[in-house]
Amino acid sequence: MRNAQDVDVLDEAPAPSVTRPLAIALSVAAVIVIADQITKRWALNALEAGPCSTPGNCIDLFAGIKFHLIFNTGAAFTRGSGFGPVLAVLAFFMSGFLLYLATRRQDRLGVALFGAVAGGAAGNLTDRIFRADDGLFSGAVVDFIDVGWWPVFNVADMAIVVGVISIIVLTIFEGDPNAAEIEESASEASEESSSEASDMETSDADAASMSADEDLSAGEDLSPDEDLSPDGETHPQAERTE
Repeated sequence: MRNAQDVDVLDEAPAPSVTRPLAIALSVAAVIVIADQITKRWALNALEAGPCSTPGNCIDLFAGIKFHLIFNTGAAFTRGSGFGPVLAVLAFFMSGFLLYLATRRQDRLGVALFGAVAGGAAGNLTDRIFRADDGLFSGAVVDFIDVGWWPVFNVADMAIVVGVISIIVLTIFEGDPNAAEIEESASEASEESSSEASDMETSDADAASMSADEDLSAGEDLSPDEDLSPDGETHPQAERTE
């Protein structure tokens, strides 16, 4: 059970730097956005929008998985058609909030996962901004990965789904990622405080010992014929009468 001193130590622990986690999250997000846009550019050049029954529209891979180009004006996995502008605004704020959450963590895996989700949101937001023809954020998102039993998606969608699921699993099995660091900082601060208190006690004891030695030395320096009066002055002792 923590006492009041431990609580004070935790309160006084310095806040961790946000520079490094933010840099990692931004780097991961940038990689996701670049990979997403490169693959979408390839899909636009290699595929034709339309049903796969038309020759040349799709590229079959294996086990029913194929590349199938479609344009999505809704949410992820071709859901919510027509809500593109609203979803774009939400994606913008969500990306910023995810990067903020990344700065609150100290484990690299957690930071990278938040960066991946933010990168996925930014990747689809890029489509809505730069492919807009009918107004702000009206652009359609390019989807081209078709597994047959799931709506068509893209690399950005993969980053969002895998990142969110991984964050949930990490949170369940890991607990508070900053707990160990906080406990370590509190322990170090507590040890430092105890050491300072011990040094002060030793110093006080040494000072008291020196003061006692000086009093003893002063008493030994008095002549046998002198007596120390209450006012601190020495006076010759009266001669003894026989």
